[in-house]
Amino acid sequence: MPDKFKIITINPGSTSTKFALYENEHPLFVSNLRHTDSELAPFRGRPILDQKDFRRDLIVSELEKRAHDIRQLSAAVGRGGLLRPLSSGTYHVNEVMLEELRRAERGEHASNLGAFLAKEMADQAGAPAFVVDPVSVDEWPDKVRLSGCALLDRQCLSHALNTKAVAKRFPHDHSKPYAQLRLIVAHVGSGISISAHENGRMVDVTNSREEGAFSTERAGTVPGMKLAELCFSGKYDYKQVEAMLFREGGLQSYLGTKDLVEVEKRIVAGDRKAALVYSAMVYQIAKEIGAMAAALAGRVDAILLTGGMANSMKLVSEITSQIQWIAPVHVYPGEDELQALAEGALRVLRGEEPALELSEYAQTARG
Repeated sequence: MPDKFKIITINPGSTSTKFALYENEHPLFVSNLRHTDSELAPFRGRPILDQKDFRRDLIVSELEKRAHDIRQLSAAVGRGGLLRPLSSGTYHVNEVMLEELRRAERGEHASNLGAFLAKEMADQAGAPAFVVDPVSVDEWPDKVRLSGCALLDRQCLSHALNTKAVAKRFPHDHSKPYAQLRLIVAHVGSGISISAHENGRMVDVTNSREEGAFSTERAGTVPGMKLAELCFSGKYDYKQVEAMLFREGGLQSYLGTKDLVEVEKRIVAGDRKAALVYSAMVYQIAKEIGAMAAALAGRVDAILLTGGMANSMKLVSEITSQIQWIAPVHVYPGEDELQALAEGALRVLRGEEPALELSEYAQTARG
């Protein structure tokens, strides 16, 4: 087995393509290719996969500028997209996966590009292509799926890649392995996912698309009857309501900005409304963490705060003051998804865990 593995990791976003080249755990370089409105204009209204060649060519061009030979890759790994509910792990990119992403039955999302871009990079090197912990990772017991309305089951969609990476990173500094820990992981970013982990499984998580605490731009859980009235008022169509909840909610809805730093500056300047909205967000995050403590029957080894907003010392301090009675709080700021992708591929390349295969049949970890 080689001592050194060269891995390219690719994380497509709505307006950017982040990628990095790693030698084992160490990045040789990291690049964030931002796509302007004019560059993306030809793709408006078209399937996200139509952007594949555009993004691939930019990645290849950047590699060539840095004199890196794609043929030397040991593996290519992309962010996993909106696949069927899956067990946590590292998956080979196979034709079953690619066809499922082409159909986009769970929705169009930039992350759906990850598997295709990884496969094209890997094929040039004759190397394997992977995705790691897609957003559709689902390890819920069946009782967690019930919402209270038989027509509206809860769906397990989360920031699984970063959440699982942080949960697996934490035990390196502690005596117990992840499979023996009871953890709460709060990913606080533009979307907020708060999850309960029991013995290596993510047994509950707030779906940041439609529930939980509000964030910089997402509304989280909203009053159901008022939402129904809004939808049938005749004033808004589906796309407008979706935008209110998913891109124009949270801080953006109340304060007209999704910039957390700007909101904190307003608070320092004496803006009472900004202070109220900020404290409400902190309150909701803390309340959801408390709910996950109940999901773990109050036996929690640690609470891990991660995601982009965890870079704010003010936010971390205010959340911690409300939850530290539950368990010790540890902070992993940012969401280093490129590193998480590399770590997932390395676990397979080193033989520490097997690569999983997506078959034509359902493959989940439902309990």
